[in-house]
Amino acid sequence: MTTPGELWLREYHDRKPDSQSVLIEAGRVVGDGRTSYDVFAERVGNARRVVDLGCGDGALLATFARQGAENLAGIDLSAGELELAAQRPELRAAQLKQGRAQELPFADKTFDAVVSHMTLMLMADLEQVVAEAARVLAPRGVFAAVVGGDGAIGATEVFFELAKPRFDAVPEERKPRIDGDRRTRSAEGFDEFLAPVGFEPVAWEQIVVDFAAPPERVWATCCETLYPASTLDDAQLAELRAEFAEATRGLMTDDGILPAAVRLNIARTRLAE
Repeated sequence: MTTPGELWLREYHDRKPDSQSVLIEAGRVVGDGRTSYDVFAERVGNARRVVDLGCGDGALLATFARQGAENLAGIDLSAGELELAAQRPELRAAQLKQGRAQELPFADKTFDAVVSHMTLMLMADLEQVVAEAARVLAPRGVFAAVVGGDGAIGATEVFFELAKPRFDAVPEERKPRIDGDRRTRSAEGFDEFLAPVGFEPVAWEQIVVDFAAPPERVWATCCETLYPASTLDDAQLAELRAEFAEATRGLMTDDGILPAAVRLNIARTRLAE
């Protein structure tokens, strides 16, 4: 059954269907220079059959296609996101389904990899999600996810600190209804819900994604990063933006760039023998 959190996310992403991929593709992994989509796809390896849980507008699936994957599938709550995904040339033959990761419309043992980029941490009933992942994976198939890490850097950290009291003050009826599960914040938490359905202990890797840019671009990135920003009215946003500009003035480089970055974690595992 669709949860209130899923309904909220569906409505949000129907309104802003490409917001996630635009954000991800604006950042570059420190020490690598590619997007987190590129780095993640490389970490998953040479899977030929890939299904993306919360595929959005198909940007990650298109990355796997360019890497050589031939059988692609995605599921997402948002029809708006899926419409954009279907327009990508790399995804002409992909199976793109509207639905929930807890109820995958795919046959048993049909994929080499089940992946999720910044969506698993928003899902309810993780035990059912990973049970479905195990069901559709071939023997020794890969399950991999990118999830948010603890702590931001530079202007991103300043934004979070300034915004949090405002987010906390939003009336309950206006706050985002995000499901989520804090076990996705650590390797130990992942193992807690993965091991019972037959997955090996996760390999855990932290990456830092650099979003340094002119101040107006960093401001927009920060607003897109946090769902609660969408609950603030124009006056609240204007006040927050003025405080943000003042608080980050000393961080600006001589060429007008504002340092900003976030930490992400990549979790990878396989079905045990």
